[in-house]
Amino acid sequence: MSAELAIRLARAAFNTALAQADLAAIGPLLAPDVVLITGTDSAVIAGRKAQLLAWRREFAAPDRTVYLRSADRITLSPVEPIALEQGHWQGSRASDGALLASGLYSAKWRQVGDRWVIEGEIYLTLA
Repeated sequence: MSAELAIRLARAAFNTALAQADLAAIGPLLAPDVVLITGTDSAVIAGRKAQLLAWRREFAAPDRTVYLRSADRITLSPVEPIALEQGHWQGSRASDGALLASGLYSAKWRQVGDRWVIEGEIYLTLA
């Protein structure tokens, strides 16, 4: 399987895990020291444990938001087992699918053994 396809499949698995509120499926997709910078308030969520706690809180919200990330481009490094994913994201209300926010994102991936994990993500809210 190509690296690009493996990353796209991992992103699809992450999207599915978010839609299904499946913390157990999210953990293996994140590097231990992963960093996420949110789109609206630029909050920094550092580390896998912190990110899983944030997702746990999000999943417990009475009318939670479901996030979907769609890769427009994946650029593979020719010298290291790393890649940059760039695309657009949206957050919709779980109860009725109403679009609440959207924007652009970038994610840095690293191959660890036979799998790809996210080392960092940054989001920009545009709407």
